[in-house]
Amino acid sequence: MVKKRPLDSLKEFIGEIPLTAELYWRLRQADSPPPGSFSLEKLKTHLPVWREEAAQAQQDAESGKHVLLFATFGYWVSQTAITGLALAGLGHRVSLGFLPYTKRQESENKFDLRRQNTYIKKTLALAGSSLNIFPFWDKKSRQTLPPELKKTIEGSALRDIKYILLREDVDSESDLYYLRVKRNIAFAKVILAWLQENTPDAIVIPNGSILEFGVLFYVGRYLDIPVITYEFGEQRERMWLAPNRDVMRQKTDTMWEAFEDQPLTEAEWEKIRTLFSARQGADLWQNFSRQWQKTASQGGEEVRATLGLDQRPVVFLPTNVLGDSLTLGRQIFSEGMTELITRTIQYFIDHPQYQLVIRIHPGEQLGWGPSVYEILKGYFENLPENIHIIPADAAINSYDLIEIASFATVFTTTLGMEMAMSGVRVIVAGETHYRGKGFTADPDTWEGYFEFLEKFLKEPAKNKLSQEQVEQAWTYAYRFFFDYPFPFPWHVQHLWESVEKWPLKRVLSEEGLQKFGDTFRYLVGEPIDWKENRNE
Repeated sequence: MVKKRPLDSLKEFIGEIPLTAELYWRLRQADSPPPGSFSLEKLKTHLPVWREEAAQAQQDAESGKHVLLFATFGYWVSQTAITGLALAGLGHRVSLGFLPYTKRQESENKFDLRRQNTYIKKTLALAGSSLNIFPFWDKKSRQTLPPELKKTIEGSALRDIKYILLREDVDSESDLYYLRVKRNIAFAKVILAWLQENTPDAIVIPNGSILEFGVLFYVGRYLDIPVITYEFGEQRERMWLAPNRDVMRQKTDTMWEAFEDQPLTEAEWEKIRTLFSARQGADLWQNFSRQWQKTASQGGEEVRATLGLDQRPVVFLPTNVLGDSLTLGRQIFSEGMTELITRTIQYFIDHPQYQLVIRIHPGEQLGWGPSVYEILKGYFENLPENIHIIPADAAINSYDLIEIASFATVFTTTLGMEMAMSGVRVIVAGETHYRGKGFTADPDTWEGYFEFLEKFLKEPAKNKLSQEQVEQAWTYAYRFFFDYPFPFPWHVQHLWESVEKWPLKRVLSEEGLQKFGDTFRYLVGEPIDWKENRNE
């Protein structure tokens, strides 16, 4: 076990004495953020204004639902606060529960947690009666979890440490695992008791896949309470949301059912072509704020020469960001993405007549933890000349690799869908949103995976998709990028910038509700009408 520092032990001891931490915070820190905590000072300045704007709107609103929102970590506290006040302004009775943690992977002493808890609680109190604030860390429960729920919560702790460490090969006997189990179980007991006593009409939580967000999702679903999860992608003023599902699984089946038989208009074709061109050329486009490719396209033959590739068939394997909650738990027949890559590499070691190019996701440069490149180098010291691993920071555009690929194999990366849009056949080994949509090869077993590899390698010239499949890929891509995300004003990564553009009063005005009103209805569990979610 990790040995505690003397100061931490002292804080743990003092933290057991009632009111010591709270009194120290008020006297010594003048209502400021405790050292090492996150700042809510911007939120403090906005909450009194939002409170009045929500109260004003509430006067004309019909009585709505009882909704529980939940947050932990500073950025989600601010984002859920304004979201909760918007729902209050629309007539809903909003409870906002929170936990005061600042660290995912370390134990925090009770003295610091009590100060943080007080700081958050006092800040959120500025919302007045529009939000019912529940500091869940204050609560304790001796309740025994039902065995099936306890097993689920313990399993979620394993996914948590994969997310924290950005690795799939983690130790289920580690201190970190036991920390996550302890925290998750403790919160599960508290929230189970709270939900049984208060029973909201809907639970609204970010992500729903990891950490305490995932715990609340599982407990809510165990009690058969509607749970709406939401997250933000690369588009500003857009959110993903999913009723009674983990939104990070991006289940697009009901959306696709609504649009599958509806051809794109000329304007829609132009829109998706322009977006795809921007992504290929490493450009930003409209409200898309993320630029995965940092290198402009040089052309397929240029990259072939750069990598020293010859005319043997080339199989392209682009990776995901390991540990991302869009990647975790998406295995179908492999243990995860790492096993998929290592077994594919071994296949090409045994088949030197073919070439394999693995492109590490450029988005790794924005994160933390080990690179997939480093992990693979740990598995294979010396790779033969027919296998190439391209690091995340390499000045190579992934779309140039698509141009020279005979076909591709992927875990869940969106690049697989974009390759199908280019006519390239793609083997999809993980559970991703575009799998099974009619334009990918979808094995369910290792045997099926290697059968696809061998079949496509034997006849590389026959690997192109049909025109009908390519059009299906383009149509689906349009729906995924433009109909699947819902209009929403406050992106968590650009919160204060978006609040400037869309202050609460404007969002609750006729103009704002015309743009975002349907999303707020879906956010509290109203049935989604996908045809209403059209992007103007």
